[in-house]
Amino acid sequence: MEQSGKVSVILPLYNGEQYIEKAINSVLRSEYENIELIVIDDGSTDKGPMICDRLRQTDNRIVLYRKENGGVASARNYGVSVAAGAYLCFCDQDDIVDSKCYADQIRRLESDQSDIC
Repeated sequence: MEQSGKVSVILPLYNGEQYIEKAINSVLRSEYENIELIVIDDGSTDKGPMICDRLRQTDNRIVLYRKENGGVASARNYGVSVAAGAYLCFCDQDDIVDSKCYADQIRRLESDQSDIC
């Protein structure tokens, strides 16, 4: 698929060390590669941020921000404020994203000229 605008995937992280690597890897395996993965460390006290730092060393599409704990809505809003993509998607720290998800969504948005998918 021809790559259109960048997709900003916002992923809040709070004490999700047991899930975060699988979630990040599932996003990065997307058929749609024009992605920035914005991980918002919302005051984690576990090893989740270290896992993100390690993964960030191998894929420059990962951007990690740290903030005081304010809850998932606060983390998502922060992610929206720093996103550079033409499209926004949200992912939770324990989600596994299908590799066709973003490509299918972009294709649908563009074919329907929709504002939301």
